[in-house]
Amino acid sequence: MVIQLNVYRVDRRKTKTIAVGGVKIGGQNHVVIQSMTNTDTRDVLSTSRQINELAELGCEIVRVAVPDEEAGLAIKEIKRNIRLPLIADIHFNYRLAIQAVANGADGLRINPGNIGAKKKVAEVVQACREKEIPIRIGVNAGSLEKELLDKYGISPEAMVESALKHIDLLETLNFDKIKVSLKASNVVLTIKAYQLLAEKVDYPFHIGVTEAGTVSSGTIKSAVGIGSLLAMGIGDTVRVSLTGSPLAEIPVAKGILQALGLIQNVPELISCPTCGRCEINLEEIARKVEEKIISLKKPVKVAIMGCVVNGPGEAKEADIGIAGGKGEGLIFKKGEIFKKVPEKELLTELFLELEKFE
Repeated sequence: MVIQLNVYRVDRRKTKTIAVGGVKIGGQNHVVIQSMTNTDTRDVLSTSRQINELAELGCEIVRVAVPDEEAGLAIKEIKRNIRLPLIADIHFNYRLAIQAVANGADGLRINPGNIGAKKKVAEVVQACREKEIPIRIGVNAGSLEKELLDKYGISPEAMVESALKHIDLLETLNFDKIKVSLKASNVVLTIKAYQLLAEKVDYPFHIGVTEAGTVSSGTIKSAVGIGSLLAMGIGDTVRVSLTGSPLAEIPVAKGILQALGLIQNVPELISCPTCGRCEINLEEIARKVEEKIISLKKPVKVAIMGCVVNGPGEAKEADIGIAGGKGEGLIFKKGEIFKKVPEKELLTELFLELEKFE
């Protein structure tokens, strides 16, 4: 019997395509991983270093806060030190948005409603039009307009109406290089807001659960929220928002995308939960394998199984794997036993075989 796992794939929502730097977003382009620095943007060296570290982990677009003119000016120097497209995060001051564009930002994240009068928004739009860069409309449940809160309370309807109002403002200025985000710390609210807006517009979406929490709790909330939306085909860029270093966000984002078959050329680890049949130190072996394959740039699927019951049979879709026994283990490929080796040699033999995969 042939199992065709590739037929179980996500059908992506059809959207317009925009570009941030050289990265295309929307349409049928891959889901893009994004993050945001937590350094002081005015500290060019620290910010550049963190961006390059994010890039090494697989981040494709980065956002920086621009709270003042010194931060806006720093963008020019930061851009010389990095290769990722850079988005400037602007609140309230339209002049900072124009300055960021002039200094080389590849995109803006703004809330047009807090930039000021339509004339000020028009100046920002004109700056972006001249440089052919996009604007992300960022709606957050925690900062909705008072009239919408009075009308709806904190709800998907309020978030969507806020987004539509901002979209309409940019469209009346003949600007359509738009991406939209609707973020909340409540997972269900976030999901329902994106679902509702997806029925009304075809702009690409940046998705995430904001203020999700620590690496532990935030990973769970992000996996549920982002994963649910992606499984529905909703989402063109993602950011996992975790308290602490943004470097922790990228593996989580990649893991979510991988679980849904939305990322290519990355390794995958399959390992069983262990039980009373296991007679090898499976936890340590799985940890060492995970550490080894994280740097691989190839889509190899590796299975670490505790015994022959859960070995070659249940992990037959794996490219290579091991199944433990008493003081020894089997190495198998595509469900077929390849060799039997002592437990102390399992990792060495497995890593040797992994190096042969193209």
